[in-house]
Amino acid sequence: MTDITEDAPTLARPLHDALGPISDPDEGAETLVFSTTLQPSKFLGLSLKNGLLNIVTLTLWRFWGKTEVRRRVWSGVRLNDEAFEYTGRGVELFVGFLLALVVLDAPLLLVVFAGQFLHPALFGLMLMPLYLFIYWLWGFGVFSAFRYMASRTTWRGIRFRLTGSAAIYGVNFLGYLLLSSITLGWFWPTAERKLSESLWDGLRFGDRRLAFRIGRAEKKGVYGAYAIGWFGTAVSYILLVVVVSGVAFAHLQAEPAPTPDTPVPPDVVVLLGVYAAMAVLAPIFLLVWAPYKAAMLRSVAHGVTMDSAGFVLNVKALPLWWLTVSNMFLIIVTLGFLMPWAQARTARFLVQRLKSAGKAKVGLAHQTGRGPGSGEGLADAFGFSAI
Repeated sequence: MTDITEDAPTLARPLHDALGPISDPDEGAETLVFSTTLQPSKFLGLSLKNGLLNIVTLTLWRFWGKTEVRRRVWSGVRLNDEAFEYTGRGVELFVGFLLALVVLDAPLLLVVFAGQFLHPALFGLMLMPLYLFIYWLWGFGVFSAFRYMASRTTWRGIRFRLTGSAAIYGVNFLGYLLLSSITLGWFWPTAERKLSESLWDGLRFGDRRLAFRIGRAEKKGVYGAYAIGWFGTAVSYILLVVVVSGVAFAHLQAEPAPTPDTPVPPDVVVLLGVYAAMAVLAPIFLLVWAPYKAAMLRSVAHGVTMDSAGFVLNVKALPLWWLTVSNMFLIIVTLGFLMPWAQARTARFLVQRLKSAGKAKVGLAHQTGRGPGSGEGLADAFGFSAI
């Protein structure tokens, strides 16, 4: 007798062989674990090197110096025990900066030239469009800088990339600034979340999408912390005015009218008093805003997802305040030499507090295009292209 399995092999095969492979819902999925090997003390030599070369080259070295700092910082950040890599080049940042100078200088020179011939009233009317253009350009530069850094960041050999429009981001940035001005600043926390959505919701790891959910972000409240900063700023400003006015009045009452033999003119004393008051109030100002800065960082991190993975950034106000104050103090007293050290210290601070829950299908990611050819010139021109 003939075996039936010889005449009907398909019926004899297991069901999954007959129907084809059944996809595994967890294929390529991994739990994301962040870690860091950064040691800020190892950036001291690089800080000295960059500082000296910036002096010799009249700051032109900063593009190549910034690139080296990023390479070291990126390589010290690990995901599932595999390091990130920064592939940007200093010449890209330099070319981007030159392009930005053309974009910025052209309208400014036009306004200055027009001011020589136009009636003052017409010249004043030209300033408003210029201001609007500059703030739009600011937003454009922020998006472009984020897009450039994303395209030059790789993990497991796969690049990140940012979709979306820098022009639209600039319009949104300008509109949110106007709304924040109208509301005396109270719209700004909402604006920050919306701007974060434009960045993080357009971020891709190869062809895998990250997402930003406003609803998730709003679960981490920020307006209570913002109120502390808003009212604290008002009190600090009033205190500054009172202190400066008191110093000026007391000096004028105590000193006779200035003469050529007066060692220190009264206006110099008042100016020194203003600087002293600002030096005292600056840490206080940063302190009252630290709860909001920490809350917004937590909120933005909570809004970012990738597949079923969510993120938590355990940042508290006081540690963030101390990091900011100590970094600023050392950067100021070293005339900027310790900027790389401060950047490494900040990166380590954030990575050590970044956690993830759930799984992301990073194993299914495939490579995509390289991204923009030049760097964050506008961001550098505006002075906000630090890490």
